[in-house]
Amino acid sequence: MDRLIIATRGSQLALWQAEYVKSELKKAFPQMEIELEIVTSTGDKILDKPLALIGGKGLFTKEIEDVMLAGRAHLAVHSLKDVPTQMLEGLKLAAITKRDDIRDCFLSHKYSSIENLPEGAVVGTTSLRRQMQLRAIRTDLKIKNLRGNVNTRLRKLAEGEYDAIILAYVGMKRLGLLDGVPYHDPIDDSIMIPPSGQASLGIEIINDEEVAKVASVLNDEDSALAAKIERDFVAELEGSCQVPIAVNAKVEEERVLVRAMVGLPDGTEILKEVIDAPREEAASLGVKLAEIMIEAGAKELLARAEEMAFKEERAERF
Repeated sequence: MDRLIIATRGSQLALWQAEYVKSELKKAFPQMEIELEIVTSTGDKILDKPLALIGGKGLFTKEIEDVMLAGRAHLAVHSLKDVPTQMLEGLKLAAITKRDDIRDCFLSHKYSSIENLPEGAVVGTTSLRRQMQLRAIRTDLKIKNLRGNVNTRLRKLAEGEYDAIILAYVGMKRLGLLDGVPYHDPIDDSIMIPPSGQASLGIEIINDEEVAKVASVLNDEDSALAAKIERDFVAELEGSCQVPIAVNAKVEEERVLVRAMVGLPDGTEILKEVIDAPREEAASLGVKLAEIMIEAGAKELLARAEEMAFKEERAERF
């Protein structure tokens, strides 16, 4: 294969990720011509509403997939957490890159940690998963929606619109933005469980053997196993960004540990479970964990969570 076109969103972080993949592929295929095709997604266009009100799945992938299916790109680079669990016909998830730091990050110009926030402090996040876990820790906090690219969010924080915001640590690190915020404190993942796929890139391709061979050099086996488990769990629960779901699989030597949490956005009702197995038996852990939580009432709880989520914002639309 002499020429490869990579589809990507145009945000600063998405371009960093696409350039990283391009550089890795260049190491493996130095003679290959590699180009980027920049695509604007629905999630990039609508910045004045919470993601859960725009639509549940594919907000950051649909337009990219349309470009691939139209023959304008061979491969796409996504933040894996944004990739729906069901792939479109003609496309497949061919590789998962090595997972980076999975933690969320507390960011503030005035306070050093969640614990040090004053009563009633305003915290910015649009993630229902983060809202659920924040409110479980601090019931007094005021959660305010936060949209826009990373720089927009950081500007709003600096201007005092929020006392603190929560972003993925890995994105801040990759863009070299941590030093611009006086207080940046990674939140231990035992306190705030990340979403499925956090800190890995998902490499989506057209169904083509040559492209699959190229993409295979990007795959990390441990990260791919963890991603499969997490994505199976979300698929069984039929989850999306409209409901608070946290799940993380850790491959530790010869065992795999999976932790999950689902609940209401206000943190008043939460189900937590942990499951582990030897690595050779771990591929089915996502389904098994979902079955355990479904038996405990997870689907009913998530249905209530979806009804509750952004209730005030929904009312304003009518």
